[in-house]
Amino acid sequence: MTEEMRVALGQHPVATHEYLTFAKQLGVGGVQLNMIGKEIDLIGEVTDLPEDTGYLDLSYLQRLKQKVNDYGLALEAIENVPRHFYIDAMLAGPRRDAQIENYQRTVRNMGEAGIPVLGLNWMPNLVWRTPMAVGRGGVIVTAFDMERALAGEVIVGITEVAEAEDREYSESEIFDNYVHFMKRVLPVAEAAGVKIALHPDDPPVESLGGIARIFYKPENFKRALDAAPSPNHGLDFCMGCFSEMVYADKSNNDGVLDAMRYFGERGKIFYVHFRDVQGCVPSFQECFPGEGNVDVVAAVKTLKEVGFTGFIIDDHVPEMIDDSDWRHRGHAYSTGYIMALVEAVNKLA
Repeated sequence: MTEEMRVALGQHPVATHEYLTFAKQLGVGGVQLNMIGKEIDLIGEVTDLPEDTGYLDLSYLQRLKQKVNDYGLALEAIENVPRHFYIDAMLAGPRRDAQIENYQRTVRNMGEAGIPVLGLNWMPNLVWRTPMAVGRGGVIVTAFDMERALAGEVIVGITEVAEAEDREYSESEIFDNYVHFMKRVLPVAEAAGVKIALHPDDPPVESLGGIARIFYKPENFKRALDAAPSPNHGLDFCMGCFSEMVYADKSNNDGVLDAMRYFGERGKIFYVHFRDVQGCVPSFQECFPGEGNVDVVAAVKTLKEVGFTGFIIDDHVPEMIDDSDWRHRGHAYSTGYIMALVEAVNKLA
């Protein structure tokens, strides 16, 4: 039987009984966990690691995978390691070599634990959002407006507010640091059987807080993949981030589908964040799937046409009335919507 694309539940920092049961109730086959803070809290047992412990321990990863498997679910991927694990690798700081070695150790441990994908972002100063906006029916959604960001109206949204750094960093510096990092990590990833999935910059702008962003346009992904070629080097294709990018010569942001087709045909999409926005840089807000810039039916068809067989998750879902702090109602709507799209395309193709 030919393997097909599938839907998972993602973007949660802790594999709690509530979360894993919720995933089973939705009918997905697997989960992805997102490590966004300093606490290594994916299992639900907070372990506040000291600053000089910069890798994910094998026994920890094995316990995490076993906990997920005990619910009849697959652990599809871990997305991110804490920023302090590799900030010097991103900025060529004094701990760069040690942090790269620790990242290599994390990759080896993931391979031994049987966790196949590690998501990576290359945003030294993290995700930025300005004050929340209101969407359909009064749902609360995240938003970004460059004018407000430059005025200092940055809020704690998807991640903590960016820390101030000691100087400005150019695009060429940040790009060279990425290539240096990947050239050392990828041979380890290949040996361990772990794929490294790169997430775009969010928001996809040229610079924030004096630090250049490099993955704000498709050309730079192409450059990076060419500079560090490997079958284990690919993308976490965040449809929302590509939708946030500026496609001045495209109507209805068809450029998102162009990028999806380009990277998908080359086998470089390891998994997908299936979210969207209304508007694009310099001002946009998030929304439910199906009401943003992208034709979502065409997007799933494109993934099918290019032979994508990875998993798809929702992301940054709207906060619905009486929602939980982790927006389970928003996840239920978005995941169900995506599951229906994927099932229809898989059956009709």
